[in-house]
Amino acid sequence: MIGRLTGMLAEKSPPLVLIDVNGVGYEVDVPMSTFYNLPALGERVTLLTHLVVREDAHLLYGFLTAAERSTFRELVKISGIGPRTALSVLSGLSVAELAATVSRQEGGRLQKVPGIGKKTAERLLLELKGKLAPELGSPAAQVVSDAQADIVQALIALGYNEKDAAAALKKLPADVGVSEGIKLALKALA
Repeated sequence: MIGRLTGMLAEKSPPLVLIDVNGVGYEVDVPMSTFYNLPALGERVTLLTHLVVREDAHLLYGFLTAAERSTFRELVKISGIGPRTALSVLSGLSVAELAATVSRQEGGRLQKVPGIGKKTAERLLLELKGKLAPELGSPAAQVVSDAQADIVQALIALGYNEKDAAAALKKLPADVGVSEGIKLALKALA
């Protein structure tokens, strides 16, 4: 599983980006919310990724924040919602807006997203109810450094879910190192 890519941003062609990681170019599909916040071509970028393995392809989807990736993963768990539709939802609504839409049960708002009809919107509202916390969209839940991304990945590898890992990350000092951050996060989660 490819969980994160760090490298030079070589190409940008919505929704596809090409990241050069030490001479290997990875094609990554990203939601527009991530695309608009990418640095300029030739600059260094880190994306959290989700790998989809199909019979005919291996597809990478990238996100700037753990909240976006977590929401994407919740969306693709829903029957009838594939990665393309999940990207469309995240391109049309931020994580915070989606969480608010689900908590208020606003199907009409979801229907404004291309590819989402009335029945799909109703299924999304039903399936996502209680799974998206409004705080996931807050800046505090966003991974802002490589060290924080490593801490979150370590916690997930140890069996914690992304929501718990993000909550533990909020309690850590911003400049904490990876090993010390993991220790502190484990204490916070215990």
